[in-house]
Amino acid sequence: MLAVINGKILTMAGPDIEKGTVLIENGKIKEVGRNLEIPEGTEVIDAAGKIIMPGLIDAHCHVGILEEVYRIEGNDINENTDPVTPHLRAIDAINPEDRGFADALEGGVTTVVTGPGSGNVIGGESLAMKTAGKIVDRMVIKTPVGLKVAFGENPKRVYGSNQKTPMTRMATAALLREQLVKAQNYMRKLEHGAKDPEKMPDRDLKMEILVRVLTGELPLRAHAHRADDIMTAIRIADEFKVQLVIEHCTEGFKIADELARRNIPAIVGPSLTNRSKVELQFRTHENAGILSRAGVKVAIMTDHPVIPINYLSLSAALAVKAGMDEKEALKAITVNAAEIIGLSDRIGSIEPGKDADLIILNGPPLELKTRVERVIIDGKTAYSC
Repeated sequence: MLAVINGKILTMAGPDIEKGTVLIENGKIKEVGRNLEIPEGTEVIDAAGKIIMPGLIDAHCHVGILEEVYRIEGNDINENTDPVTPHLRAIDAINPEDRGFADALEGGVTTVVTGPGSGNVIGGESLAMKTAGKIVDRMVIKTPVGLKVAFGENPKRVYGSNQKTPMTRMATAALLREQLVKAQNYMRKLEHGAKDPEKMPDRDLKMEILVRVLTGELPLRAHAHRADDIMTAIRIADEFKVQLVIEHCTEGFKIADELARRNIPAIVGPSLTNRSKVELQFRTHENAGILSRAGVKVAIMTDHPVIPINYLSLSAALAVKAGMDEKEALKAITVNAAEIIGLSDRIGSIEPGKDADLIILNGPPLELKTRVERVIIDGKTAYSC
């Protein structure tokens, strides 16, 4: 058993606890509170004068699948040979030796969602994983957490430059619709096959994952920057009655009320970057705060290696500087992120029964000078300085 004592606990599930204690057993949080009885033989970490909070969550990045140093050898992010690749699985491309995982620990990031990029209209499966470990299969919390689809400039640039579909936004939307209709047809064949085995269709890996989207088991995680692209994603989600998460959401502030009305969450960022393409011309650190105040559930991401993953808390701090409520910014990198990726029963807050993923800080979490002194993942120290 492990006890972290005497620190100020930001539970992200209720009031902060001054001089509190977190008891950990078998990788899970057993108790949280003040003046807890510590069993004999318990390992104790004294966090007096420190902040204890949940490990940070980067809800959208490409750590392990796009290594920032190795250009060809470490680049497995986009299979730019076919615009429709729903059957690709991130787990098959992640290198746990990517230096990005060490950077994540240094920045207090204990969970990431990583996966394919936005070169294809349908890119493949994303997953959620811890940032400590040597074997990907043991680091994964949940796979898949969603199916990546992309709107806007990227699919147009990749395929249009080669005189292939899609060359236009119309074709991007049409390709996605076409595949969802195929999946509907495949689903009907499966239903017939369940009644009559002779009518069972041959297994189709592309259709299998799309069926899980159609049945509501998985969301579409839609890469969309421009407001009109976001609305196209919403239009298609409405047509096929599927769950939707907007990733990047750069112009989300323009249609914040629409997103809030529809209860569509947004994973915002990367904001700590330049306006590298046309659809980023209205990029602003104010975006996350505007969305949050409108009632949108917001997470903040780095898109690592676009922004180094250890700058996740800095990205949240810049959102606060631009007007976002500080508590909401902290939620955007902890409990909100956990809820959006469907893992709030395990991570995102310090509560009994959840994974013992904690960080100990020597100051307020959104202060530039604050340092992460210790990272605990599943009850074991993964990083300390």
